[in-house]
Parts: sequence; structure tokens; C-alpha cells
Amino acid sequence: MSRPTLFGELQVPVIAAPMFLVSGPELVIAAGRAGIIGALPTQNCRTADDLEYWLAQISEALTDADGRVLPWAVNLVTHRTNARLADDLALVARYRPPLVITALGSPAPVLDVVHGYGGMVIADVADVPLARKAAAAGADGLACISAGAGGHTGALSPFAFTAAVRSFFDGLLIVGGGIGDGYGVAGAVAAGADLVYLGTRFLAATESMAVAGYKQMVVDSEADDLIVSAGITGTPASWLRPSLRANGIDPDALGDTTPDRSYSAGPDAARRWKDLWAAGQGVGAVTAVTPVADIVADLSAQYSQAVSRLASRTLEGICYA
Repeated sequence: MSRPTLFGELQVPVIAAPMFLVSGPELVIAAGRAGIIGALPTQNCRTADDLEYWLAQISEALTDADGRVLPWAVNLVTHRTNARLADDLALVARYRPPLVITALGSPAPVLDVVHGYGGMVIADVADVPLARKAAAAGADGLACISAGAGGHTGALSPFAFTAAVRSFFDGLLIVGGGIGDGYGVAGAVAAGADLVYLGTRFLAATESMAVAGYKQMVVDSEADDLIVSAGITGTPASWLRPSLRANGIDPDALGDTTPDRSYSAGPDAARRWKDLWAAGQGVGAVTAVTPVADIVADLSAQYSQAVSRLASRTLEGICYA
């Protein structure tokens, strides 16, 4: 899928980021129909049979009578601890999501399969050295996870990360971290991104799989209610303080403890996230539980306003150099 074809399908250049235990087929389908790209982690399914059911649903819902496919994506963990990678990849080959996003490992294991049916491989990266490795491995695009992202997060600002990656990579560039509205999306695109990851903005969507209490906590929270710590999963992640406290964890006493990492699907992986809830710095933009279509409409209006504002400044000859 070429860039012009991909962008021609979008109302606003946004991917509803794949979120563990949150993103499911309803969210992906609603996102595609609203004019953005929906994505889900294959790890959200406990078995390959469950995943096949999900992928079949999405493929059917986002393919019209003429065979035209709206963009959607799956997220595959390529870390060596993911024992189900081969089975999940076989299903990817069968249902052909236009975008496959790899995480926590090299994109190399999926390239031949995805390129074989004409799809694009996007590698999640959290720093510049990883971005260089993924680009060298042959990824079609890079998803730069920046400071302010929910869940496992990066350290660089979205603007610094975008500039650094654009100095050596001219493929599809996605950036995410702390962006919660259409104004921020426009700023990221102006800085060099092609698409923008928004995760937290969709946590409280009607179609999200997040439980009601999680959605309400996101609605009630601001950026000051977050803490970044590696003390839960072994990797720095952005957590909602009220969620940690509700589970008997003092967010200010996590220290430097880093438990063993594991990226296999199953109850052990899910247990750390089921009751301990994550969010990113865009949490303040979430003010109600609303359908994906309404969220996208707001993002689109804000994006258009930002683009118009930038254009008017250029026409007026305003220069700050």
C-alpha cells in the first residue's frame, strides 16, 4: 500500500495506537469507518483461534463490495519470548492487514510475509539507535514512541525524535507521545511525521475494551495524575497514579525494582495490566466517554483549524527567524 493510497483513505492522519487489553475489533472497525487507522495487538487474543475470529471480522467489515480495503493494522511482538509469533504471522498472511506494526524486537521476521501480499511493515522504536536498526533491517516505516506516551514510553520529545529520524530515514514516519488533539497532530505533521499515534485519546472510546472504571479514571485524570516507572513491567511505562493506589501500590515508592520482562501472550502477561491502568500525557484531552466517530470528528476539526492557522501565518509573511 503506497503512501498516496494510504493517505487518500484518511480523514485525519492518525492511527488509534494498538493498546494491550484495550484495542479490539470494535475499535479497529469504528476507526476505519471514521477515517483513521485502527490497530490492535495480537496479544489481546488468548489463542490463535480467537485472533482468527477477530481478523476475519475486521477484514470483512473494512472491505467493500468492490474489494477496496480501508486501512487497518495489527501489532505483532517479535521478541523471542513470544511463543505464538509463527501462528499469529500465519493468520496475518491469511487476512492481510495493510499495515503490520512490530514491537519489542526486529521487524525482520515478518518482512517477507507482509511484503509478499503487498503490506507495509512498521517498527515500533523507542530511541534513535533502535530506529537505525529497524531501518537497516528493511522496515517500511518507523513508529517513534516518544516521551509522554501511555504504557511503555520513550524518553525523547516527539519533535526531537522526528527530527533525528528524518535525518537518515525517508520512509513512513509515525510519531506518538503526549499528543491528544488535532492541533498536536498538525504540529507533528508540520515537523516531519506522516502519521500520528493517539492511544490515550481512544482509551475512553465507547468501542474500547477498557472496563468502565478505567474509562472513568481516564476522563477524571490530568497529566499530573501520571507516573513513569519500570517497577511494574521491567520497562519504563506511564501509569495512572490512582490505579496504582487502588491496588495497594504506593506510586512514590516503586524505586528501581525491575521485574523480568515477558512478552508472551497469556495470563501472566495480562495480569500486570488488567488492574494497573496506563495512560499518556494526552489524558487531559479526554473529557467524556464518546464514540470513535465523534472523537475523529473533533480531531479532524482541530487539525483543519491548525492547518489553516499555519497557512494564514505563511500568507501574512510572518517570520520568526
